[in-house]
Amino acid sequence: MMFPGKASHKINNGMPVGLYISVPFCRTKCSYCNFASDVFTKPAYEKYVQRLIDDVSGSRQLALELGCEFDDAADSIYLGGGTPSILDSTQLLRIFVALRQQFAVARDAEITVECAPGTITPALIATLLQCGVNRVSLGVQSFVDREAQSVGRLHKRETVLEEIRQLREAGLVNINIDLIAGLPHQTTGSWAYLVSETIATGVPHASVYMLEVDEDSRLGRELMAGGARYHAHFVPDEDRIADFYQLACEMLDAAGIGQYEISNFARSGAQSRHNLKYWTRQPYIGFGVDAHSMVFSERQGKHGRQALRFATPDSLDAYMTRVPPTVTEVSARAAIEESFFLGLRLNRGVDLERLRGEFGAEMIANWEPAIRECEDEQLLVRQGGNLRLTGRGRLLSNEVFARFLTEATEITTVGTGHGNPR
Repeated sequence: MMFPGKASHKINNGMPVGLYISVPFCRTKCSYCNFASDVFTKPAYEKYVQRLIDDVSGSRQLALELGCEFDDAADSIYLGGGTPSILDSTQLLRIFVALRQQFAVARDAEITVECAPGTITPALIATLLQCGVNRVSLGVQSFVDREAQSVGRLHKRETVLEEIRQLREAGLVNINIDLIAGLPHQTTGSWAYLVSETIATGVPHASVYMLEVDEDSRLGRELMAGGARYHAHFVPDEDRIADFYQLACEMLDAAGIGQYEISNFARSGAQSRHNLKYWTRQPYIGFGVDAHSMVFSERQGKHGRQALRFATPDSLDAYMTRVPPTVTEVSARAAIEESFFLGLRLNRGVDLERLRGEFGAEMIANWEPAIRECEDEQLLVRQGGNLRLTGRGRLLSNEVFARFLTEATEITTVGTGHGNPR
């Protein structure tokens, strides 16, 4: 399909943006899920898609109102959820037409759609190809049927393998598989099996997440309460989950799927270009429920361009009634903190010399005590000019990141009165 094109018109001479589209709809709500997604009726899909298109169409006006400095050149698109693959073909096509009308999407852009196993059909694959999609992320979580079903997943192992075959046959070979360490009933044996199955599929990318326990998911709340609903009493303890993660790191690395970020592993050349934007503080724009953005304003601060972050409401009702985004200015101190706790997620770590060049050696010296403390505890290591997490540091990464956050982080809200784009 030929999309209506858009000639590049630069608002600044910065880097191309990444585009994120949030689709907050699911067939069922998994018990472990703490995202802003839920089960809705199909009429809600159509209203939401039109609202999304309105926001995409108004993105230039929003940029002007915020005084932003981002290119309309885009080199990555990511549809996440929720389950974007439950939208119908017309809805998906309309979203992509709207994006390409407003942004100059690079010919070699990485274009990813998250899909739930069990939703992939020949018609969906044809639509993905029409939309220019060249990467698919599958929310598998486990190849062990009992584990997947215990948290509300609807697929079976055979479903996943068949759909991977269909995607490959159609030419969609850049596939990611998501896995979760710590699901109910998981054992060392079952975990080793599902990692082996992932490797055996030959996919070029895998994401491994440790189960999050918080009050934003049903399973998390039940675990915190010490209850037994949602199979909570069959969830492995934290030490075993950490062991599962370490085992996955070893098995994937041995198979040539190397770790490049705390939760992400890829064969050579298959790293997620879109997600790298987040970790390296490149500009990105999010549309939809609970979508986040980072762009640069026209204002020049002492240490370069002023970064702005804005986030849409995390409830569907608030988003549909056009509650405006929350906007924050990112101070130099906050930008440095972000550079540390985002950059340290990557195996390559943080380039300290680059940070000194950007923010000044005196500013970066404020974090030397935290760096030395983490080095003494074997959580961080310096290699040349780079600061990296150790293996132990990855397991305790949240503790490490917390040490780089000061008590008086200078991120100030600049208001939400800019209104919504029309």
